[in-house]
Amino acid sequence: MDVENGESPISSYPLSKEKGGFNACMFVLVLTILENIGFVANMSSLVLYFHLVMQFDLSTSANTLTIFLGSTFLLTILGGLISDTYLNRLYTCVLFGILEVLGLLLLYIQAKSHKLQPDPCGKSSCVKGSEAVMFYCTIFLLALGAGGVKGSVAALGADQFDQKDPKEAKALASFFNSYQFSITVGSIIGVTIVVWVAMNRGWHWGFLISLIATSIGVVILALGKPFYRIQAQGASPLVKISQVIVAAIRNRNVPLPQDANELYEIEDNDAISHTSQFRLLDKAASVRRGMDPVPWTVCTVTQVEEVKILIRMLPIIASTIIMNTCMAQMQTYSVLQGYIMNTHLGSFKIASASIPVIPLIFMSILLPIYEFFFVPLARKITGHPTGITQLQRVGIGLVLSVISMSIAGIVEVKRRHKALEDPLHPISLFWLSFQYGVFGVADMFTVIGLMEFFYREAPKWMRSLSTSFALLSLSFGYFLSTAFVNLVNAVTKKVTPSKRGWLEAPDLNHNKLELFYWFLAILSLLNFFNYLFWASWYKYKTDANDEETQSKAVKGTSAVAAEN
Repeated sequence: MDVENGESPISSYPLSKEKGGFNACMFVLVLTILENIGFVANMSSLVLYFHLVMQFDLSTSANTLTIFLGSTFLLTILGGLISDTYLNRLYTCVLFGILEVLGLLLLYIQAKSHKLQPDPCGKSSCVKGSEAVMFYCTIFLLALGAGGVKGSVAALGADQFDQKDPKEAKALASFFNSYQFSITVGSIIGVTIVVWVAMNRGWHWGFLISLIATSIGVVILALGKPFYRIQAQGASPLVKISQVIVAAIRNRNVPLPQDANELYEIEDNDAISHTSQFRLLDKAASVRRGMDPVPWTVCTVTQVEEVKILIRMLPIIASTIIMNTCMAQMQTYSVLQGYIMNTHLGSFKIASASIPVIPLIFMSILLPIYEFFFVPLARKITGHPTGITQLQRVGIGLVLSVISMSIAGIVEVKRRHKALEDPLHPISLFWLSFQYGVFGVADMFTVIGLMEFFYREAPKWMRSLSTSFALLSLSFGYFLSTAFVNLVNAVTKKVTPSKRGWLEAPDLNHNKLELFYWFLAILSLLNFFNYLFWASWYKYKTDANDEETQSKAVKGTSAVAAEN
């Protein structure tokens, strides 16, 4: 491989058949379970911690949580970039895992010490001075640590399978299903046991369980080092992308050859065939007479095609942001709804932050059914190794998210009507299970489909960064949720008789949350049609290679016919 031309040595790095596989993945999956016990418990309950302990009002509590989660998933890009370029994926996971443990330790200390908690002040936020410094340092460390782990751990597990081996290629799809199942198992423990302990025995005890579980998970991941296939680092993804753009600009006046085979390429077992999309980038692979093919002047066709793949991925990422904005409501306003509903199941009182266990139970049942029954059946019908394509899975999830938001609006109408009519007898918390259940299935299809799609389609030199794209969509979804809340309040308070926004009332019963849910449902429906366009436009990397092979075969046949 021509390393001097900016090509990554990854493809020439031998994969040991004695290492890897599911034996190595077990360490990854154990970390995934243990780390998500605390992370998902916090996703479900921190909005109440912010409101009840840190004395934020309802809107500020919801926005603080969505900003925290948005920052966490945005920082997955940092974890992916570091693990692709500077540290290997194992060391990246361990490093950021330690930072997450430190964040949980600070959260435990703050929850235990009343001196670090503000007194009620009647304002949107009451934290100041040392309380604010401690609080925001804690949130930053948690976001940085969790983001770095999530940005590299899925790629570490996927690296244990060789896509060129047919058996291991099928096992790769099974790994992503197992990865999601591990997240689900950890999440169930988190939103039931940890949340119950936090809300009934003290917030600090819940954070302590999260701290211990994550610490054990990081240690177990490190112990798996002798079993892992460790991929070598390549050139920085940012450098390789920049090389293509700079070379294309430099060669803008160089005419493109009529035959794409005349574009610059080197001998490479992992070469990607030329595609006709984004022809201007082909200028980067055009060689002028007397020109030496050096970095920043000429790039290979494969390097150009890898950048084209990334460009084709961008609309797919953007098309899933609205769905993740809907998810943010499940972790903020739906939890606040549950807090003022009837939380008793017989004589047992259920924490409102534990209601997400319903979609998690759905997922824990449906994932094995999907893996062991649906995929083999669909594989026989479609001939596709994973049963249905990754983008088809994402499409199913987007449709279900529309249904979930519509149900959420209907349930809120019933909840608010009953709360105003008979405040002493609110409806049961389990009415929320309908929206949570449908959205849980939507999340199962979308997240797994996206992560497998980005890993399979990405260039080898940026697979960690690429798998973090699925989580980047989550990040933008959470940030957009905050923007939507502020925008909706700003617009609606100008037109409502009370001059108060749909979500501004301190009492949820006097808000118009159902209208906000339906607004998101309509946006989700429009977004689905947008997704259909981009998904049909996208060309899978393997499809592009097949088209190029068929094109060459046709040309060869035509040449033979002409000679005869």
